[in-house]
Amino acid sequence: MDYSIYQVDAFTNSLFQGNPACVVPLDKWLNDSVLLDIAKENSVPETAFFVQNKDSIHLRWFTPDLEMDLCGHATLATAHVLKKHLNNSDKNLSFNTLSGKVNVSVSKDHYFLDFPSRMPQITELPQNLAKSLNLKPIEVLKSRDFVLIYDKEKEVRNIQIERNIFDSLDLGTGGVIVTAPGDKVDFVSRFFTPRATLLEDPVTGSAHCSLIPYWASILKKQKMNALQLSKRGGQLFCENRDSRVLIGGKARTFLKGTFQIR
Repeated sequence: MDYSIYQVDAFTNSLFQGNPACVVPLDKWLNDSVLLDIAKENSVPETAFFVQNKDSIHLRWFTPDLEMDLCGHATLATAHVLKKHLNNSDKNLSFNTLSGKVNVSVSKDHYFLDFPSRMPQITELPQNLAKSLNLKPIEVLKSRDFVLIYDKEKEVRNIQIERNIFDSLDLGTGGVIVTAPGDKVDFVSRFFTPRATLLEDPVTGSAHCSLIPYWASILKKQKMNALQLSKRGGQLFCENRDSRVLIGGKARTFLKGTFQIR
């Protein structure tokens, strides 16, 4: 059978930047093992699969290693495919996901993800995580992900991970965020995942479920601009809304085509 596929660079307005995601529309769900094999074959940070019914869109996300409970850039990429390639005229898109209902609003060439807020709480720094870092954070917090706070953007740029030690951590679907105030934006970050095919994620929308409420409380601002400082880089437009956060960005389509499963 033939399946359509789109590859989109999310949280950027330029090709070869932001975070690449593949988007695969389905008429009905394939076996989970097949979905994971497709994600492995695509070899991008995330592949989004969705099934659209009359009243709802069911969305799931797979890395090359596992199914995720929440993914920002692949949700943004899915909204982009629905709007730009599948002629969906709705200004507000609603997805049913493992993390509940996720809404995306569209304003010109911007997509705004309405995600749950995950305020991180102060915690201890695991010994192996401390040993894997070349720079010690000034504060350690955790929600789904560890959130390591640094003084300056330069420190976040200079973070290095000793992977042999880092991969001893078992964080489930979580990862490690390093973050600091930005030089030209409100805050910057990077995101690392132990035991994953890709150590550093280019742009991590779901990490901002914790970053936005944290920095809103520190900076006393509800609307903020953020950069993720990976090699590809990404720009995010952020808003804190009580139990929810808005995560905005742009997207560019890199390819569209088909693949076959026989």
